[in-house]
Amino acid sequence: MLQAVCLRGLLLLLVGRQVYTQEPCLKASVNTCGDCIKSGPGCAWCKDLNFTKTGEQEAARCDTVALLEERGCSPTGIINPKNDFNRISNKPLIAGKNPVQIQPQEIQLDLRPGRPYTFQLHFKRAEGYPVDLYYLMDLSYSMKDDLENVKNLGNKLLEELNRITGNARIGFGSFVDKTLLPYTDTNEAKLQMPCSDKNEPCQPAFGFQHVLSLTTNGSKFKTMVAEQHISGNLDPPEGSLDAIMQAAVCVKEIGWGNSTRLLVLATDDGFHMAGDGKLAAILEPNKETCQLVDRKYSKSSLWDYPSVGQIARKLEEQNIQPIFAVTKKMETVYTELSKLIPKSAVGVLSEDSGNVVNLIVDAYNNLTSEVIMAHEALPDFISVKYTSNCIGGEKPSDKGKCDNVNIGKEVIFHVTVRVERCITSQSFLIGPLGFSEKVKVNVQTRCNCQCDDTNQPHPHCGGNGKVVCGGCRCDTGYLGQRCECKLGQKDEASLKAPCRKDNGTECEGKGDCVCGRCQCHITEGGGNFYGEFCECDDEHCEKFDNKQCAGHGKCKCGRCECDPGYEGAVCHCAKSDEDCKIEGSVCHNRGKCVCNQCECERRYKGPYCKTCSACQLPCQESGSCVECLAFGTGPFEKSCSVACKHLQHTMVEKLIKSDCRVKDKEGCWMSFTMTEQLGFDKYFVNVLKDRECPEGPNIAAIVGGSLVAVALIGLLILLIVKAVLYASDLREWKRFEKDRKHEKTSGTNPLFQNATTTVQNPTFSGDS
Repeated sequence: MLQAVCLRGLLLLLVGRQVYTQEPCLKASVNTCGDCIKSGPGCAWCKDLNFTKTGEQEAARCDTVALLEERGCSPTGIINPKNDFNRISNKPLIAGKNPVQIQPQEIQLDLRPGRPYTFQLHFKRAEGYPVDLYYLMDLSYSMKDDLENVKNLGNKLLEELNRITGNARIGFGSFVDKTLLPYTDTNEAKLQMPCSDKNEPCQPAFGFQHVLSLTTNGSKFKTMVAEQHISGNLDPPEGSLDAIMQAAVCVKEIGWGNSTRLLVLATDDGFHMAGDGKLAAILEPNKETCQLVDRKYSKSSLWDYPSVGQIARKLEEQNIQPIFAVTKKMETVYTELSKLIPKSAVGVLSEDSGNVVNLIVDAYNNLTSEVIMAHEALPDFISVKYTSNCIGGEKPSDKGKCDNVNIGKEVIFHVTVRVERCITSQSFLIGPLGFSEKVKVNVQTRCNCQCDDTNQPHPHCGGNGKVVCGGCRCDTGYLGQRCECKLGQKDEASLKAPCRKDNGTECEGKGDCVCGRCQCHITEGGGNFYGEFCECDDEHCEKFDNKQCAGHGKCKCGRCECDPGYEGAVCHCAKSDEDCKIEGSVCHNRGKCVCNQCECERRYKGPYCKTCSACQLPCQESGSCVECLAFGTGPFEKSCSVACKHLQHTMVEKLIKSDCRVKDKEGCWMSFTMTEQLGFDKYFVNVLKDRECPEGPNIAAIVGGSLVAVALIGLLILLIVKAVLYASDLREWKRFEKDRKHEKTSGTNPLFQNATTTVQNPTFSGDS
């Protein structure tokens, strides 16, 4: 098993080395070797004197080892500090009176920012490790029967624990609730005698009282507990959290030692928590300090109940493992509470608490066989991950966990520490929850270079400066890459012109122009401005879910560079095509899936790039292909399979509608529909089997039509002649009438005279 673990660890180290040597060098503000090393774990510095060209910035010396070697840097000229590990205290794992259960005990880590380091931490439960058990009992009236049994359990409980460890101590404390309304009847008589039965021994109402410090004397436990009496309060929830807090923080008073610390809470009801104190006008929060006066909690009526979070934190800080011994009706409540408190257990009491010894022993065995490795007092910018050689412990997590760890069994945790940025020397503790033994981890960062330079003027710097890691550190009054600029030799305007981007502000207002180059300032967050004109920084990228680059990328020059597997402007989207798929294709093959949405190409739109409202069917352009595919004629007759491979066609007897109507080379009309397929310029064509071709000429109709046309034309000519003659005669008549009206005679024709001879018939006398 150990060989397998060692082999796996070796493989992890080899793989890890391969990964970090391939990391890119994301350079920030780089003027010195130290700046380069701070830029990232993939950065190295070349200290060769003539590595940079004339006028080239010193930042060119900073890059990955592979690229520096490719550009001609000598192997001895590459500065690339490694992580360093040193064991300060490394006592072997031993059992006995002064057992050592964790190895090593103190280490020193010198880390490159961004480059993790993994070390092994060994743990073995020692036989005979001492146990301290503090029994905290609810003395409200409903626990009357249980108290009688507890009075007799001291020796038995010690015997059971000593049988397991050989070194056990036991103590006792009790609680009820705050002596204020609405928790307790504040009538003076009721405060002194809160029990309903006046003849029954009853002690005055109280919050929490410490009865017996941890001791190996079981008889003393029995005697002290025998002097305890039941008390009472009004509402069902009790002041359990007040009591737990005092039992945890009053280390000296309780007598907690270098041991496995168990706190047994026996109750038959729920608990008040932070905020409930407002019912009694208590507004001051619990301050998590020991406040025992004459063995009683003196701030019970002044401080609010602690929160569950405060209780969980204090128990973890003091390595106390709580065991909730509760009645069946309260099992669900305390099971939920146990989920919020690491290394805690829940057991169900019998009606008279007769099973409490077995319950405690079982809980102790379960708690101590589960090893949870965790850290505390972790400084900012340091992260810790754990893996182990236990089943299920192979994946990195924030806490290492091993189950079923028996006494004498050794387990190995692989602890990976990573520092995100350069920090001052810091330290934190790592250890198994519930045990007082811890590993002290001292961390400092390797952010400076050791280049073994002489402190003498160097010809490379024109004799006006010293060489520091390949670059020049100029003497006072000199500036420039080779200390070639002497203050006062050039006018200020010509020196500062190269530091103005687009004739704007000098170094964007974020740096100083030194001999024609920008030396950038430090940002408010402790980082660096960088870039040719100090225009970049890595602290002002867009946030998502209140995390810069959504926590899935790095901010570089105001833009997010996403980790593998993520995309989007703020790296908030996991790379996936699932939300863009439809009918088995991504975006109909007309776009790409970005951040779970289709980005369509050309003029396609819609959620899946399905439609193109501005697009028209290429009817005329497809006419020649339809002709050759469907009818075997046309200009593509001999190259149809090549020229028209973008079309698929079928012949149909009838079309419901016709998208296209195009003439073939014979003048026949072809009717067809076009349906666009996936991608661009690919169509499925339904072609009407029958074309509409023009009919031949009708000779009879043409001749008959011609004769009719000639006859009509002749008749029309006659009518026109007749009309012309009629118009001419009418015009002559009108002229005659006009001339007649203007003649000067009386109007009598001289050629015509009336008869002058009168003839009278003699036979006619005129009489009738």
